[in-house]
Amino acid sequence: MESTDKPAAVTATTTTPPSTTVAASKCPFNYSAVDVGLRVVLFAAAVIAVVVMATSKQTEMVPVPGLPTSVRVPYSAEFTDSPAFVYFVAALSTTGLYSIITALASILLGRRPSYTNTILLAFAFMDVVFVGIVASATGAAGGVAYIGLRGNSHVRWDKICNVYDEFCRHIGTAIAFSLFAAILLVFLTMFSTFALYKKIR
Repeated sequence: MESTDKPAAVTATTTTPPSTTVAASKCPFNYSAVDVGLRVVLFAAAVIAVVVMATSKQTEMVPVPGLPTSVRVPYSAEFTDSPAFVYFVAALSTTGLYSIITALASILLGRRPSYTNTILLAFAFMDVVFVGIVASATGAAGGVAYIGLRGNSHVRWDKICNVYDEFCRHIGTAIAFSLFAAILLVFLTMFSTFALYKKIR
């Protein structure tokens, strides 16, 4: 008698192996939004520093050396009298322009699902360059400002802030904003480096 049992159809069960595709590491926060925010604040700090420094002119009646103290002539103090202050204005103006350009670039990057490694690396490198520029400008202006505030009796450099008080207040405020801008650039450097690390890890 012929068996009616038919061999059971062998059904190949293909087990889907676990995906070996590792999702690209992403920052745990919105990189573009934070980066743009910091760069906008950097722009504001640089512009304020430049404007305050550029408007630091003050005119006072000062005595003429060699003549009686009653003889006074008008004499103005302004930022163009010191090469350090001129360098300060140039450096902070360039930094303000740089911050706007990089903020726009960061906005364009934010519209993409992933960030270009080359751009992030360029941000990190250029931020380091501008840290040096802003820090050197702040140090140069701060050194001249300190002489104006305290003077130097050893080399007979008289202080001037007792006469040009408003001028010195402008200088001090501009230097404070410049120092704040330098600190922001340090954070931006660390931030760009961290974002690049998270992306390629």
